[in-house]
Amino acid sequence: MNTHAPNIRPVIRQLDDAAINRIAAGEVVERPASAVKELVENAIDAGAKRISVDVADGGKTLIRVTDDGCGIAAGDLPLALSRHATSKIDGSDLLNIHTFGFRGEALPSLGAVGRLTITSRVPGEAAAEISVAGGEMSAVKPAALNGGTVITLRDLFYATPARLKFLRTDRAEAQAITDIIKRLAMAEPFIRFELRDVSNDPRTVFKVEAQSGDVMAALKGRLRDVLGQDFTDNAIAIDAEREGLHLTGYAALPTYSRGAAVAQFLYVNGRPVKDKLLTGALRAAYFDFLSRDRHPAAALFVDCDPQLVDVNVHPAKSEVRFRDPGTARGLIVSGLRHALADAGHRASTTVAGATLGAMRPEPTEPRVYQMDRPSLGPRGDSGFAEMAQDFSAQVVETAPMEEPEDLPLGVARGQVHENYIVAQTATGMVIVDQHAAHERLVYEKLKRQMAENGVAAQALLIPEIVSLSSGDCARLLEVADDLARFGLGIEAFGGDAIAVRETPAILGEVDAKAMIHDILDELADLGSSQSVQAQVEAILSRVACHGSIRSGRWMRAEEMNALLREMEATPHSGQCNHGRPTYVELKLADIERLFGRT
Repeated sequence: MNTHAPNIRPVIRQLDDAAINRIAAGEVVERPASAVKELVENAIDAGAKRISVDVADGGKTLIRVTDDGCGIAAGDLPLALSRHATSKIDGSDLLNIHTFGFRGEALPSLGAVGRLTITSRVPGEAAAEISVAGGEMSAVKPAALNGGTVITLRDLFYATPARLKFLRTDRAEAQAITDIIKRLAMAEPFIRFELRDVSNDPRTVFKVEAQSGDVMAALKGRLRDVLGQDFTDNAIAIDAEREGLHLTGYAALPTYSRGAAVAQFLYVNGRPVKDKLLTGALRAAYFDFLSRDRHPAAALFVDCDPQLVDVNVHPAKSEVRFRDPGTARGLIVSGLRHALADAGHRASTTVAGATLGAMRPEPTEPRVYQMDRPSLGPRGDSGFAEMAQDFSAQVVETAPMEEPEDLPLGVARGQVHENYIVAQTATGMVIVDQHAAHERLVYEKLKRQMAENGVAAQALLIPEIVSLSSGDCARLLEVADDLARFGLGIEAFGGDAIAVRETPAILGEVDAKAMIHDILDELADLGSSQSVQAQVEAILSRVACHGSIRSGRWMRAEEMNALLREMEATPHSGQCNHGRPTYVELKLADIERLFGRT
């Protein structure tokens, strides 16, 4: 409904600077965590080695960032608070960006919606201070400071009270600030970070010391401090390169997966980003190893010439655009897959930890020792006959020369419940789920055969015509070659339709229209599609399940040992086709602790 009065022409007005700055602040500073991010990135750009952040009331009443960087000269302080004034770029090339803050918007935006004070000192000069509140700037005055910069932001959004209503609780805003500091700290392992909550009861929320050594060792140490020892113990180093893009970082084994995508940290040229292309590539790299309800854990860093990526897509700089998105996606998928393959049969240590935890039930009654138990009577009536009815096991006599010293999965010593192989290793024991392990081995063999011979396609007697929008049609035809590799043949059919001429033979009768729409949904969501590949490999997985050693089957010693050796030689054999572990390893020291022999 048009509410304008008739015959009254709207007047075009030039907004004043205060309004312009408040609008810019709405784009750049969404919440207190956004302000912290901008200020800390400025400190990193200034070459700081120590950065401390103080917040109160979730950052609503106070944010103070202190650094030991290069500082701002007294004469430059008013300019620092002017819109689009920056020391980071000269404006001649907006693609050649080597710094975090480069738009010249953060400080004036913060000064437009809060009370901002900058105190700074450059080497060889006296310290100076400037303040701005609601866009009104004070004069520069002398201050006391040894070096670096202190930026204090009070009463965020006091000048735009409507924005305050959309902030969450102090606890939620404080958690968002902690998350952003942790993300920035992961990318800068050589900088010391400290976050303090100085509300009613001052306390240190997060603190990490600067790492030393080479980049990968420093990164691993920082990830251990931020994500925990379990992550670094179960993560594999990633180092891959393709067409000017360099991928480094650490990715966790599939058996160290999470129930939600909460442990995925992606960076482009050191900048934390939330990018659908990159998260889609990460999911694609693991999709063959995890069920749909499990998510990989990783901290990945893509570095490249700034000319190959546009970081100026969004004011918050959390989205990027690669010049060649396919190369970036392919690098992540192939880099992760090669690293996971090199991990071989390895499974995460948390599997053993969970096993040991399950074997330690909480005592509900005082411990009863053997000498206190009632006698079971004569040896012949000891109850072993009854036990045999409830438990089934066989002990394997292995040849004397078969010793586990150089065998990661050891030598089979027995089989219990016709499904679990018990093997002795040099340092403990391994329990293998024979069906799950063999299922993975058969599946990997089938996949190798498919890669060598391709996916057989069956031609449809009458091609199925699927009508689409022009955009969907073009998007689908762009990936036609990829789809053809998995037996799905499509081609343009005039107008906004495509013809499906072939489908993967292994799938049998296929609803081609539904498959096409599933592929388009994935392309829209992730920028790529594994729909056909996933369906083909789901069939292979089912074939592998039916073709593997069944549960409940006795195995001879040589069969069990052959299975162990094949697991050691096969990539990804540490988890079944659904991401569950195929074996559990218990160290002798852990077993002895279970029996109180420490």
